[in-house]
Amino acid sequence: MQGMNMKENTHPEYREVVFMDMSSNDKVLTRSTIKTRETTEFEGKEYPLAKIEISSASHPFYTGQNKIVDSEGTVEKFNRKYASYTKAVKTSDPA
Repeated sequence: MQGMNMKENTHPEYREVVFMDMSSNDKVLTRSTIKTRETTEFEGKEYPLAKIEISSASHPFYTGQNKIVDSEGTVEKFNRKYASYTKAVKTSDPA
């Protein structure tokens, strides 16, 4: 495969980018190909800035603020809602 030349300008620029969680203002420096319009200073250096709405710093699953679903209450609510429907079906069933 000697002599094969790679096409130029086919891959996006892979660079260091700061991702900022807009709900918690946490910043993370990582590498990405994302295109940005803004920049920010992070640890004394200027980087491209990508604003995101949610990250592990603000997501309820990662912060421990997630809501636990009460499955028993959900089933009871379903049964109350459809109790009259199931009674009507049973009384009209000839079998």
